[in-house]
Amino acid sequence: MARTAQRRPGLLPSPTESLIMSAIQTVEAGFYLIPLPQVLSDSMHGEIPAFQLNTVKVTDKDGATGVGYTYTVGRNGAAVDAILRREMGEMLIGQEADRIEYLWQKMWWGLHYGGRGGPSMLALSAVDMALWDLKAKKLGLPLWNLLGGYDDQVPCYAGGVDLDFGLDELLAQTDRNLGKGFRAIKMKVGRSRLSEDVERVKAMRAHLGADFPLMADANMKWTIDEAIRAARALQSSELVWLEEPTIPDDPAGHARILREGGVPIAAGENLRTPWEFKLYMAADAVSFPEPDVTNCGGVTGFMKVARLAEAFNLPVTSHGAHDVTVHLLAACPNRSYLEVHSFGLDRYIADPLVIKDGNAVAPSRPGHGVEFDWAALSRVTG
Repeated sequence: MARTAQRRPGLLPSPTESLIMSAIQTVEAGFYLIPLPQVLSDSMHGEIPAFQLNTVKVTDKDGATGVGYTYTVGRNGAAVDAILRREMGEMLIGQEADRIEYLWQKMWWGLHYGGRGGPSMLALSAVDMALWDLKAKKLGLPLWNLLGGYDDQVPCYAGGVDLDFGLDELLAQTDRNLGKGFRAIKMKVGRSRLSEDVERVKAMRAHLGADFPLMADANMKWTIDEAIRAARALQSSELVWLEEPTIPDDPAGHARILREGGVPIAAGENLRTPWEFKLYMAADAVSFPEPDVTNCGGVTGFMKVARLAEAFNLPVTSHGAHDVTVHLLAACPNRSYLEVHSFGLDRYIADPLVIKDGNAVAPSRPGHGVEFDWAALSRVTG
């Protein structure tokens, strides 16, 4: 019987022979500009006509491939692409692909000095997603099952990016989403006058009924005092949560808003590490932690945040990348709602997410199940 080598605490283990996979042979990046079917808007980014998509394929020496992706709103996609092309191959080629935690730490410490967030973390997230996809495929398991498996039916909501929609247009969008099977809705707030936000939220509440789950997202619009005032003004509409009321750099401010505003707070789409989430949870600054698998460290980072939230007895929700994130929440007993918004990506995916009676259904295909139409994407290369 082989003996396990002893190592000093704190040192990364050295690679050993894989039981599941062969070594990584190639790391291939793609960069695309995805036009949106309709110009969208929120309080901080303004009008959003398109977004930038970064993809990565990780192939091992057996020829098996895993796919990951990340995205940005308008800027920095080229920086992510450069990291994927210039840095990741050097760190990963020749490494055993199934040692995902080891590779996560290798990428994190390899990139941390030049960026403990931003494009570096987005690139790491895409690669980590691809590694989990590869591992699940080779084991013949859907990702949600490999991650532990809890329930493949995940409550979800339709995330509207609709700040500048007229009220009639907002309600018409809502009716279309109800027709698609959604049983929870999120809308944007953060208009120039708080009275307009209050009027629109009240109109949505009247349209949906008293007990229908309704969320509102301010996209970091307000100061702390403005956010407290807004939360108090929206209390009567019984929101499930008020999302990102102020900048993500201020957990103490979020704690004040939550304490004094009287409305649950969702936050986290702009946090990049489990340690940032820990600061929020420990400060009682968030009701619904909201990681994004494409920017918080991939599947590995997301699940670290979800388990941390479970330890704090908090429900975890999500931001973006619903096609992959449905697997992650399907593995979490403390999951809340999955955000569903494709940002136009459904047109480039073989099997878009299935919604049934207010639940998103985690696919049973091996891996995360996202298969891109590479020919269609080649026509929108960034």
